[in-house]
Amino acid sequence: MRPRAARKTQPPRALGHAEITAQLGAEILSGARKPGSRLPSVEEMNATFGVSRVVLREVTKTLAAKGLVSSKTKVGTRVLESTRWAWLDPDVLRWRMADGLDATLLRQIGEVRRAVEPAAAALAALHRDRGALAQLRAALRGMEDSVGDRLGYARADMAFHVAVSEASGNPLFRAFTAVVEVAMTGFLSVTADRVANRGSFVASIALHRAVAEAIAARDPHAARRAMLRVVDVGIRDVNARRRRAGHKG
Repeated sequence: MRPRAARKTQPPRALGHAEITAQLGAEILSGARKPGSRLPSVEEMNATFGVSRVVLREVTKTLAAKGLVSSKTKVGTRVLESTRWAWLDPDVLRWRMADGLDATLLRQIGEVRRAVEPAAAALAALHRDRGALAQLRAALRGMEDSVGDRLGYARADMAFHVAVSEASGNPLFRAFTAVVEVAMTGFLSVTADRVANRGSFVASIALHRAVAEAIAARDPHAARRAMLRVVDVGIRDVNARRRRAGHKG
């Protein structure tokens, strides 16, 4: 019997530009690489990642464009202070969430939502049209049809908030929602855990329906109050879930 030929082992796949950038970006955003610390040189990264220097220079350029690092001749590439980071960049938010939604990020998302979404709802009540109302009602139906489906509910919930921002008539509200959509989807997927409880599910739908009804009635004050209630209940649910899971903060 002829001996079986040894199986050839495949060399590990070299990481691409996007993967290397995401890895370094996540390390910076998580605090693993502190502000003021030096990023590995192109030569060091070439030895680590095994890709061309051209790719690694592009990685550095991408991180610099997002405010995460500063690159200077003879000084090297250093991590910048968090006040310089492009927090509203979708990639930055995605990298920030690489290790999950921690207490600080959840609080920050909640604070931004309290500031922006009630104002968008009030404007939506003033400027909505039939198409906007149809979008809101479709999103509500999607939420109703997603009982027991946590991620499906989160997607429908997100669609509702996007519909409100579009109904506002101000493209900046929609642009803002698009920018933070990554983080908000993560936030809503956490709060969507309550859909397993029928009573909480029905209550959540009722809160969102109140927003839609106020917008339909062209009542900006009621729309603002209803949306603030939606956001506050979501924040409360996230904090309660974290306490049950034993998280601190």
